[in-house]
Amino acid sequence: MLRQLTLITTTAALLLSLVATQIAPAQEADAKLREQALASMRKATEYYRSKVAVHGGYVYFYSPDLKYRHGEGPATATQIWVQPPGTPTVGLAYLAAYKATGDKFYLDAAREAGEALMYGQLKSGGWQNCIDFDPQGRVNLYRNGKGGGQNNSTLDDNISQSAIRFMARLDEALEFKDAKVHESATIALEALLQAQFANGAFPQVWTGPVPQVEVKKASYPDYDYRTEGKVKDYWNMYTLNDGLAGTVSETLLTAEAVYKDRRYRAALTKLGNFLILAQMPEPQPVWAQQYSRDVQPIWARRFEPAAITGGESQDVIETLMKIYRHTGDKKYLEPIPRALAYLKKSLLPDGRLARYYEMKTNRPLYMNRANGEYFLTFDDKDLPDHYGWKIDSRLDAIAAEFNALKGGEKTVQKNKTAAELGKEAQQIIDSLDEQGRWISTYAGERVPGQPKFKTGDKYLNSAVFSYNLETLSTFLTGIK
Repeated sequence: MLRQLTLITTTAALLLSLVATQIAPAQEADAKLREQALASMRKATEYYRSKVAVHGGYVYFYSPDLKYRHGEGPATATQIWVQPPGTPTVGLAYLAAYKATGDKFYLDAAREAGEALMYGQLKSGGWQNCIDFDPQGRVNLYRNGKGGGQNNSTLDDNISQSAIRFMARLDEALEFKDAKVHESATIALEALLQAQFANGAFPQVWTGPVPQVEVKKASYPDYDYRTEGKVKDYWNMYTLNDGLAGTVSETLLTAEAVYKDRRYRAALTKLGNFLILAQMPEPQPVWAQQYSRDVQPIWARRFEPAAITGGESQDVIETLMKIYRHTGDKKYLEPIPRALAYLKKSLLPDGRLARYYEMKTNRPLYMNRANGEYFLTFDDKDLPDHYGWKIDSRLDAIAAEFNALKGGEKTVQKNKTAAELGKEAQQIIDSLDEQGRWISTYAGERVPGQPKFKTGDKYLNSAVFSYNLETLSTFLTGIK
C-alpha cells in the first residue's frame, strides 16, 4: 500500500512538473506580448495625439505627411469631424485604453477630444458633422458663443449620437467631477429627450423641443409617389435613415448605464413603440427611411424616394431585438417574423437587398441621373457611385439571434477567444511603423467619405487607429 502511495505521489509530482514546464513559456510569451501591446499603444497614441490632432479633434483620413485631411469631404487645417470615425470614435478608443491600462495619459487624450467636441456643441444641445476652429470658417451656432449661423443638431449618420455616448463615458471616467464635461453631456442628453416625438419617433434634425403629434399607424399614401408627396422639411419628420434607430437606442442605453436615470429607459421603450407603429402593412411589412406626420413614406433628398427600404429595415429589426433584451417585453419581437419573411423573399439575385423597393409592387427601385437631374428607374446598370443602392444582407445573423431570443437566450454574439485575440494583437503590433503609425493602402474599396484615393495610395485612417487601440485594450483586459 505504501509503495502504491509513493508511486502515485511520484507520478503526480512528475505531471505537475511537466505542466509547469509547459505553462512557464506560455506565461512568458503572454508577458512579452503584453509589454509589446503596451508599448505599441503608447507609441501610436503619442503620434496620433501630438501629430494628428487639431485642438484635440480628428477627421477620417490623412495623407502620411498630414498635409491632406479628409472628413466627409476635404477638411481644412482648422476643421475636425464629429461623424464616425471622427473625434468621438477616437475618444472612445482612448477611454478603452485608459480602462485597460489605468494610465492617465489616455484619459488626458480623451479629455482633449472632449474639449474639441465641447467647443463645437450647438446651442440646441447636439452637434453638426464639422467643427471649425476658424471663426471665419464653416461655423454653426456654438453653445460657447463663438460661432454663428445654423443651430441644427443632427441625428444623421450617428453624429450627435456618437458625441453624446463619448461625452457620457468621458464624464463617467472623470468620476463626474469635471463640471464642464458633465454639463455638456447632460445638456446634450436633455436635448435628445426633448427631440423625441410623443409617438416615440425622432427627427433627423432638431433645433429645440419637437411639436406634439397624433399617434398613428403606418400606411401607404394614396397618391402617385413619383410626382407627389415631397416634403420640403423632411428632416423635421420621423426618420430611420442611416441606422438612426440603432444608434439612438445605443445612446439611450449608454445614458441609462452611466447616469442610472429611468427616463432613458422610458425613451427607449417609446422608440420601440414607434418602430411597431411604423411597420408597413402587407404586402411589405417592413419600414421606410422617413415618414410624414401621417406615418406614410416620404421623399428626402433628390435621390431618396418615398419607398420601402432594405437597409433600415434590418437595423429596425436589430433594434427591436435589442429593446427586447433590455425590457423583456415580447411585444417588441412580434413584428419580426413577418419582416424577416418579407426580406428573405426580396433578396436580389446576388444575395443582397435593394436599398429601395417600390411601394406595393415590391420592384427594386433605383435612382439614376442625366444632365445633372435624378430620375427613378428599375434598371440597376451604371448607377451613380456616391450612394449605396444595394445593401449587404444580415438576415442569416438576424434570424439566428431572433431564434435564440425566442429560445430564452440573451444573445448569440460570441467573443473572440484568448488565442484569437493574441494572434490579432500580434498582427496589430507588427503593422505599426517606426513613427507610430498604422498605414493603410487603398485597394479600390468604397470607404466612408469617398476621398479621391488612387489605388495604391497610402493614408492614415482614424477607424483603423481606433479599432487597433481598442483591440489591444481588449487583449490586455483579457490576460490580466
